[in-house]
Amino acid sequence: MDVTERIKQQLAENPVILYMKGSPDFPQCGFSGRAVQILERCGVEYAYVNIFEDPELREGLKVFSNWPTFPQLYINGELIGGSDIMLELFESGELQKRLREAVPTSVQSSE
Repeated sequence: MDVTERIKQQLAENPVILYMKGSPDFPQCGFSGRAVQILERCGVEYAYVNIFEDPELREGLKVFSNWPTFPQLYINGELIGGSDIMLELFESGELQKRLREAVPTSVQSSE
């Protein structure tokens, strides 16, 4: 399976997925750390991919998304953006709305 097909499969299987540097427990850049904090505050389950573990995927995502930097958040297969855009959407309440629509209520926190 080529890298584009792997990306499409990951997006199809995960309503919310964060492509990041490191992991939620050990982000390896400040922007990825901020993205994780935002998602944690929203209280939804999400998948993540550590782009450092797969150089082919890291380069393929840049082409696929036409977005050169990480992290990259996708909701229902749509690129939302990086941590700055996530923060803007979070502060306006738009991110929470999009996440509620993407993730079944049963997995959301009761905050």
